Amino acid sequence: FFFFFFFFFFFFFFFKQKTAYEMLRSLVGSEMCIRDFFFFKQKTAYEISACLVGSEMCIRDRGIIIMSEFFKSITPYGHEQVMFCYDKETGLKAIIAVHDTTMGPALGGTRIWDYKSDDDALYDVLRLSQGMTYKNAAANLKLGGGKGVIIGDAKKIKNAELFRIYGRLVETFKGKYITAEDVNTTVEDMEYVHEETEHVAGLKESSGDPSPYTALGVYNGIKSAFKYKYGVDTLKDVRIAVQGTGKVGYGVCELLHNEGAKLIVADINKDNVEKAINILGATEAKGNIIEQECDIFAPCALGAVLSVENIPKLKCSIVAGAANNVLVDDDAGKLIHDSGILYVPDFIINAGGVISVYYGLNGKFSHDKAVAKVEEIFNSVQNILDISKKDDLPTSKAAVNYAKQIIEENKKVKI
Repeated sequence: FFFFFFFFFFFFFFFKQKTAYEMLRSLVGSEMCIRDFFFFKQKTAYEISACLVGSEMCIRDRGIIIMSEFFKSITPYGHEQVMFCYDKETGLKAIIAVHDTTMGPALGGTRIWDYKSDDDALYDVLRLSQGMTYKNAAANLKLGGGKGVIIGDAKKIKNAELFRIYGRLVETFKGKYITAEDVNTTVEDMEYVHEETEHVAGLKESSGDPSPYTALGVYNGIKSAFKYKYGVDTLKDVRIAVQGTGKVGYGVCELLHNEGAKLIVADINKDNVEKAINILGATEAKGNIIEQECDIFAPCALGAVLSVENIPKLKCSIVAGAANNVLVDDDAGKLIHDSGILYVPDFIINAGGVISVYYGLNGKFSHDKAVAKVEEIFNSVQNILDISKKDDLPTSKAAVNYAKQIIEENKKVKI
């Protein structure tokens, strides 16, 4: 009894003071893998990984159960599986989250980001994977939702071996999760992942870089929203503030510029801003671009941009962009709706990339078919805006309800 009591308090206080990754690192020496709630011996190329499903972690070998607030944070999103990986040799720290596979295997890209904390990384991957479920369902693709994040500075940690190790992690899902390029990863990076697993999409020999298709979808969504609100088919001389001019954001800017829109841009990378200014005649935003006076605000960087604190500072009539999870929470969705600002739900407008990837999964990619499907985003936006108006719901809520309805209908078909 004393032996059991000693170990209980030792492990409880030991783990409680550590983040998830610190906890995993402390166990690397024993080559243990946490899977399906239990530790067991596992010798693999990556030293330790954890499959976290549910709200508790059981250490069977020591006869104790440790309840963790960390696990409880996963539960509300309804995920099927969340896996952590830490590799000592490459320094890989990654999380893969599979949200829902009702419609099919969970597809979602893998991004690299230097998160401030492991909790921030977890929060991001949970929201992103949930968003992918809704995005794929709303686009009527036979895919579920998943996402991967690699924690660190992309300029410092990216190398072939890190991506190969990550590929082995993806392979453990046995096709339940399919990855692709995302923020700070490239098609070339995914080729290294592909050396270890077949479950990679958007490779050179198939659909390739999805960014141009994402940009095309966002452009069509912006046109749709502007026509819905003002009954005008052209964006000529419309002032559009674009936050983020990376691969997708710059692609959106090019399409808007070609139609005669007046661009105002901001990006943490000054080279991206200079490129938009010099080539597209854009103007650099003065101060916070969220507070810039414009007709349309197009967030095309990272998510969680708009909250109840800064929505009152918006000086636009439409918000429509490529970023995922633009709204911090449901309260933000309600406030922007009540403010009379037309918000185009992110997973409706930015589905172009995943659509292109989907059309390349069978190895017979058709650019024309992908473009035709991406251009349907114009009608998809109109549909969600109609539902929002009819039911007097925030557009964000109307879009989620629409996606959930499609998922539920597919559950009935499976039964």
